[in-house]
Amino acid sequence: MDEDIATRIDRLVDEEHRLHERATSGVPSTDDDRHRLQEIEVQLDQCWDLLRQRRARRQAGQDPGDAAARPPEVVEGYQQ
Repeated sequence: MDEDIATRIDRLVDEEHRLHERATSGVPSTDDDRHRLQEIEVQLDQCWDLLRQRRARRQAGQDPGDAAARPPEVVEGYQQ
């Protein structure tokens, strides 16, 4: 499961980079591009949070499978 989450993170980061590269190459960003970038940021935050939950549960001797993705409004409220 951790590998699946890491793979998802990699895919999202690749897509995020492609969108940023397109924007910096002189191609104007569309509303769809900006919206997608926002979605990617939220999904990345959710994935990282889930991965941290799973690792913390494992270290505490608990079942990492009990970790669940938190809603966007929760993970977006975290302080970095």
